[in-house]
Amino acid sequence: MQPRRQPPPAPRSGPGNPRPTAPLLALLLLLAPVVAPAGSRGAEDPGQPQDAEVPRRLLQQAARAALHFFNFRAGSPSALRVLAEVQEGRAWINPKEGCKVDVVFSTERYKPESLLQEGEGHLGKCSARVFFKNQKPRPAINVTCTRLIEKKKRQQEDYLLHKQMKHLEKPLETVSIPDNHGHIDPSLRPIWDLAFLGSSYVMWEMTTQVSHYYLAQLTSVRQWKTNDDTIDFDYTVLLHELSTQEIIPCRIHLVWYPGKPLKVKYHCQELQTPEEASGTEEGSAVPTELSNF
Repeated sequence: MQPRRQPPPAPRSGPGNPRPTAPLLALLLLLAPVVAPAGSRGAEDPGQPQDAEVPRRLLQQAARAALHFFNFRAGSPSALRVLAEVQEGRAWINPKEGCKVDVVFSTERYKPESLLQEGEGHLGKCSARVFFKNQKPRPAINVTCTRLIEKKKRQQEDYLLHKQMKHLEKPLETVSIPDNHGHIDPSLRPIWDLAFLGSSYVMWEMTTQVSHYYLAQLTSVRQWKTNDDTIDFDYTVLLHELSTQEIIPCRIHLVWYPGKPLKVKYHCQELQTPEEASGTEEGSAVPTELSNF
C-alpha cells in the first residue's frame, strides 16, 4: 500500500512571497475567461457562436427569409429580388431562445432575362440579421440592401403596371399562372409579379428555421372594381414547402397602389396552428426594420 501523500503546504505571505492585494485579485477575476454551460446566457450573451460550423442551408434559409420580408416591405412589383448567392455569414445558437443569423448575400432582379436591360440582372449586396425563435414562424428581420433599382425607374414601371391594370375592359379573372408547361404569357406577367409581391408576406410569415416556401403557381385570380385608384384582387396560390415537399394552397387578398404600403390578408390550408394559418398586414406596420429603401 502506498503511503498517503500530504497536500503541499499553502504558500505563506512574506517579503519573498507577497499575498496579492484586493485590487489585484479583482483585476485578475475580470480578466479571467468565463465558460458558460450550454444553454445558459447572460443579459448580453446571444448564445454559442457557430462560425466554423454554420450549415450553408441555414445561411440560405436566412437570406431567403430576409428577401421575402424585403420584397413585401418594398411594396413594388418592379423592385422584386431573388437570391443569387450567399457570400458569408455566422450564427449564434441558443437552445432556449432560438437562432440568430448574420448573413451577406447577392441578389438578382426577379424578371425574365428577355425583359432585362443591360446591367439589370445583378442588383448588388444585401446584409441581414435574422432571428429564428426556435421552430416558430415569422422570423424577426433587419435587412439592408445596396444598388437598388433607381427610384424614378421603379416608379415609372409601377405606374405603368397600375395603368394597365386599371384600364382593363373588364376586371381580370383567370386561372393557372404559369400554365401546365411552366410558361407565363407576357400579358399575365404583371399579375404574377403582384401575386409574388403579396405572397412574399405570406412566405415570410410561414418561414421557420427549417421550413422554406416558394411560389409554385397561381390557380385562380379575380380582380375587383374599386371606387378609388387601388388595385384590389383575390387570388389562390400553391406554395411549395421544400423540406417536406408539401403543396399548400393559400387564398390571398391584396390591395396595392404604387408608393403606398401593401395590404395583405390570407388564409392557408393544412397548417399546424391557427396562428400559422392566417394573417393580415400592411407594409408599414411590421415592427422590424428595412434600411436604405
